[in-house]
Amino acid sequence: MRPYDVLFERGLTRFDAERIHHAAFRAIRVAQPVTSRLVGTPTERRVGASAQVQAMGITFPHALGLAAGFDKNAVGIDGLAALGFGHVEVGTVTGEAQPGNPQPRLFRLTVDRAIVNRMGFNNDGAEVVARRLAAWREGGGSTVLGVNIGKTKVVPEDEAVGDYEKSAGLLAPHADYLVVNVSSPNTPGLRDLQAVEKLEPLLAAVRRRADEVSPARRVPLLVKIAPDLSDDDVLAVADLALASGLDGIIATNTTISRDGLASSAADVQRVGAGGLSGRPLTQRSEDVVRLLRGRVGRELTLIGVGGITTVDDARRRLAAGADLLQAYTAFVYEGPLWPRRIVRGLAPDA
Repeated sequence: MRPYDVLFERGLTRFDAERIHHAAFRAIRVAQPVTSRLVGTPTERRVGASAQVQAMGITFPHALGLAAGFDKNAVGIDGLAALGFGHVEVGTVTGEAQPGNPQPRLFRLTVDRAIVNRMGFNNDGAEVVARRLAAWREGGGSTVLGVNIGKTKVVPEDEAVGDYEKSAGLLAPHADYLVVNVSSPNTPGLRDLQAVEKLEPLLAAVRRRADEVSPARRVPLLVKIAPDLSDDDVLAVADLALASGLDGIIATNTTISRDGLASSAADVQRVGAGGLSGRPLTQRSEDVVRLLRGRVGRELTLIGVGGITTVDDARRRLAAGADLLQAYTAFVYEGPLWPRRIVRGLAPDA
């Protein structure tokens, strides 16, 4: 058993998951001066040189990135990159600041190596995050950065387009790529926006606004979808993405399903509602990526996320058609050395 496994199982699991998240994130930021030095080691340079990924006009140092949700407010981008992530996606950011859902709202199902969250897009809002990203860029920030935007909870569905436009206008100038999140289960009505007839005008409006605020540089635009969509709906989103000129799709977000869990029914009931992430998503997320790739060919960038824990998981997701990978839950369960283990395992000469 690795030292982190002992710490996690005998120490961290005794405390509220959200409290531990904030403590761990503070430690990552404090440790950045030390962890940053590791990036320049010969091993890391070799891996980086041999594993670069060209996608959406961007050079990614390697395939693995950190999914949205860990750094909601863009406060620790460089610290996370120093642990080995080749890109960091911040957010989800909403047009207006909001506290999210009542606590407790983050839970572990350790038997399944899974997390359930009903955070509800708690974040500082697009204006604050935009100022923070501007300062980060001015300070030399160069990590490949994705910005994930979602709907403010109090904004009615018929005003959602304007809410997304506000976020896009503020954040697109600072992003290497922009993601429209319509797939979190924790904002009422949000997943309804995945329906093609609602998604098409939303994506068109975000695209127009991003182009207006960044006329000299086209910011790639992606949409993030849920694993709970039917195969037919996945294909419909793929067709829309092609027709709309999107640059890519992120597959997948968390699931509301509780099928096939090893955790006891009592534990699942205790945890309650929310989006489930981690190992139980592995197969469905892989299947969605394969379905998308079969539909879109090589025209779109696909980012595979959901249940990637081992090097073999990562290789299978790439073989299914993903260009890039993201993770969150495995990082929590496996610890700060996990990103580099995956990156080394994916290196062509590994």
